[in-house]
Amino acid sequence: MANNHFSGEIPFSLQNCSGLERLYLGGNKFTGSLPFWIGSQVSTLQVLQLRSNFLSGHIPRQICNLPYLQILDLGHNKFSGTIPKCLINLTSLVHGPSGWQFTGEFDPTIVTSKGRESEYTYYNSQLLTIIDFSSNDLEGDIPEEISSLTALGTLNLSMNQLSGNIPSKIGNLHLLETLDLSQNQLSGQIPQSLSSLTFLSHLNLSYNNLTGRIPSGNQLQTLVDSSIYEGNPSLCGFPLSTKCPEDRAENPHAEDNKDHEDNYAKLGFNYEKLGLYTSTVLGFIMGFWGVCGTLILNKSWRYGYFKFFDNIKDKVALAIALRVARYQREV
Repeated sequence: MANNHFSGEIPFSLQNCSGLERLYLGGNKFTGSLPFWIGSQVSTLQVLQLRSNFLSGHIPRQICNLPYLQILDLGHNKFSGTIPKCLINLTSLVHGPSGWQFTGEFDPTIVTSKGRESEYTYYNSQLLTIIDFSSNDLEGDIPEEISSLTALGTLNLSMNQLSGNIPSKIGNLHLLETLDLSQNQLSGQIPQSLSSLTFLSHLNLSYNNLTGRIPSGNQLQTLVDSSIYEGNPSLCGFPLSTKCPEDRAENPHAEDNKDHEDNYAKLGFNYEKLGLYTSTVLGFIMGFWGVCGTLILNKSWRYGYFKFFDNIKDKVALAIALRVARYQREV
């Protein structure tokens, strides 16, 4: 029922579907809060996709009573409050999914992963593990408990009002491929454990208040796009051009050396120009006096020089006169 024009609240009657495994209601105009019967009356859900609606209120704790849940997509709504710490109870995101028990026809699954919407077939989507709370009004810290979801492949908490530090044990999410925490109010340093995420291929930490050196090593060395970290003016280190204070402390004369190198370069350029001008003037003087001085001092050479030019002048005048005469005869 995704991508239609349904409005109002999510139907209460759906609680009677006690064996419901996949619920796609995204891209509609549903309002109200997330129903409490999700997780209490219906606990068999493997996919809950409610993105791009107008749902509001807090994310209820009952949602943590979904042990088979693999895809939890609540992005682009108006949810507020904090992220539930009880997400650690989502067993499939801790120990890994067991796959969907389904044998009939099934439409492709459209999910947002690696910064873009992608379409997955039934067989490819069985192993997807996603939490997407992007574009809401969530606040408070990112719970440390989220680092226990070791089977998680995509975590998108971007465009909220989250604060505090990035969980120090974020590196425990060893299967994580996408991590987007951009456009929040996160502070503190980026945990060194982030560098241990060997499958990470899409990272976005931009527009927060993060500080200190960007961790290095392993997979992070391949993520060289500086836009990953932009909007954090107190971050430093590769791949940003901003040097860390400790780097400058190791070589305190680096800036002075650079200034000296610039000065030497300027002086070298000035010396080159001075040498060019000097050689030009000396060449002119030597050439001029090498010819004119000889003619002045040697009388026979002077006569011969002017006689040579007189002969050339006579030959040129004769050639011109012949051409004029030929032209007049032709006319």
